[in-house]
Amino acid sequence: MKWNWGTGIVVAMALFMGFILYLVITMSTHKKFSFDLVTEEYYAKEVVYQKEIDAETNTNDLEEKIIFEITDNGLKLVFPDTFEESKIKGNVFLYRPSNEQLDFNLPLLLENSNVFIPGKNLIDGRWNIIIDWEYDGTPFMYKKSFTY
Repeated sequence: MKWNWGTGIVVAMALFMGFILYLVITMSTHKKFSFDLVTEEYYAKEVVYQKEIDAETNTNDLEEKIIFEITDNGLKLVFPDTFEESKIKGNVFLYRPSNEQLDFNLPLLLENSNVFIPGKNLIDGRWNIIIDWEYDGTPFMYKKSFTY
């Protein structure tokens, strides 16, 4: 067989297609590359999405914003002083997009307008936090992505 440009191009394309096929098979079958969905009930959450938008709008319309701080000991959230702590009811949800087993939910308990989440509950990496609360019948929601 004579080796020429045409033969080289065909061999190179065949090797490239084999490499791409190997990557696709490896990525779709290997457990290392298996990630959870962000949420299991995707379509159910879509139905209540307008309520979330309204709650986020209420949070953005606040004159004093929530202050989010990453400290050595964990996360500190400072709520505006205008809120009466006894009238706030809600929860704090932290989830890790890459691992569903690390997700956790905490009740929203304010102490001197602060919420503290201990660092022992957080593993280094990317996290999303959703604080969902109600004050005097008005829904509020605060969302943030951060790296701990």
